[in-house]
Amino acid sequence: MAAAAAGSGTGSGTGSGSGPGGGRGPVLTPTTMNPAVRRVEYAVRGPIVTRALQLESDLRQGVPKPFTEVIKANIGDAQAMGQKPITFLRQVTALCLYPALLAEPSIPEDAKDRARRLLAACGGQSAGAYSASPGIELVRRDVARFLQRRDGVPAKPQDIFLSTGASDAIVSILKLLVSGSGGSRTGVLIPIPQYPLYSAAIAELSAVQLNYYLDEEHCWALDVAELRRALAEGRRRCCPRVLCIINPGNPTGQVQSRQCIEDVIKFAFEEKLFLMADEVYQDNVYAEGSAFHSFKKVLFEMGPPYSEVVELASFHSVSKGFMGECGFRSGYVEVVNMDPEVQQQLAKLVSVRLCPPVPGQIVLDAVVDPPQPGDPSYELFITEKQAVLSALAHKARLTQEIFNKAPGIRCNPVQGAMYSFPRIELPPRALAAAEAQGQAPDMFFCMRLLEETGICVVPGSGFGQREGTFHFRMTILPPTEKLQVLLEKLSSFYAKFVKEYS
Repeated sequence: MAAAAAGSGTGSGTGSGSGPGGGRGPVLTPTTMNPAVRRVEYAVRGPIVTRALQLESDLRQGVPKPFTEVIKANIGDAQAMGQKPITFLRQVTALCLYPALLAEPSIPEDAKDRARRLLAACGGQSAGAYSASPGIELVRRDVARFLQRRDGVPAKPQDIFLSTGASDAIVSILKLLVSGSGGSRTGVLIPIPQYPLYSAAIAELSAVQLNYYLDEEHCWALDVAELRRALAEGRRRCCPRVLCIINPGNPTGQVQSRQCIEDVIKFAFEEKLFLMADEVYQDNVYAEGSAFHSFKKVLFEMGPPYSEVVELASFHSVSKGFMGECGFRSGYVEVVNMDPEVQQQLAKLVSVRLCPPVPGQIVLDAVVDPPQPGDPSYELFITEKQAVLSALAHKARLTQEIFNKAPGIRCNPVQGAMYSFPRIELPPRALAAAEAQGQAPDMFFCMRLLEETGICVVPGSGFGQREGTFHFRMTILPPTEKLQVLLEKLSSFYAKFVKEYS
């Protein structure tokens, strides 16, 4: 019977044959694979980055190019761009990973005390042991205290789930929210331009993406009237249940006012939407008059009925801010007003992945519980932190100034986060040339920019933009001198490109 079954081809539906393996095609092919995965796109590491890596390889092998290095300004990876790690974060992590360093006299005592405390909370007093699935209990308590200090509102460790970067937590919350089929399938409102994690996760989960457009003419402001339009349009084809907010904005760099956040919370309350607040850039606010307001703080300042019923998940990460510890993959989500039974299901869901990386949890703890005045590490810590943030503020202004000097490029103020998202005018002949190559016009521009200058930026079409407008996203992370050269080189290339296609 077994031989007959093997020969019949009914097991995989990929053909039949007379002997073992005869005529057997692969089980997994582009047509039999999960179609939701085929719909996933992630522009930040898309084809343009693949080409940049090929060019780097060519340069290493001595292939002549019109540039000497590839500058990857496509991703918010601070340390890859030359930012130095914060000493205290690395000392605590190093001590936990190699406890023999506790005998090293050059390492400050407060870093050693922190490491001992964290190791005592690890299984077998080792950072190599699994932790509890929602994270080390001690770290969750420290995150709760951090949130309480930040917001002046109570926070409970049991509402905090540590994660493999904020991205992992965002996908976990979306998994809880996506259900139904046809007209009852979950719709997710996301800002356009957006961070492509959202569109990718929505595609993978076969949810319905509902776009609301940020107002480029008013510094990428969020307008509740536009939310209402997107919601009404969405209700005609699905069941909108989720509203995603990115503040400070990625890729657009805007910082929302407190009034705007209050209006969004009222809207979510009235329309019965679950709020997801991506707040990973909360330390990155540069513009005068701008300030970060957490959704949770505003929600509780508004009081009942909002504070009692609006469901909120807010996210943070060690990858951004002044820390830039992307490779440790660490973050958390705090849930507010979540149904207790659903929260138990969230705990079950995260347990499937065992636990977030423990070294990342250690870094997170050092971030949320930093040295205090009078501690041996305080002066160096605060000096390094302020140096990173003031350099970013300077580079945010520099980016806006240089781009806005170039005719045809318009760059809104970079109020926060780590990116600029300039708008570029492209001549009709460039649009035709792009179409002939089967590329979006801004992809065509960015690919030409890469091939001729070695500068790697991401086309705006990867983030979403209004029909007929073209943009690119560029990080402001390179060192100031290199950033200035990059901005001037990019502006010169744009002028040459426009002349060529005019």
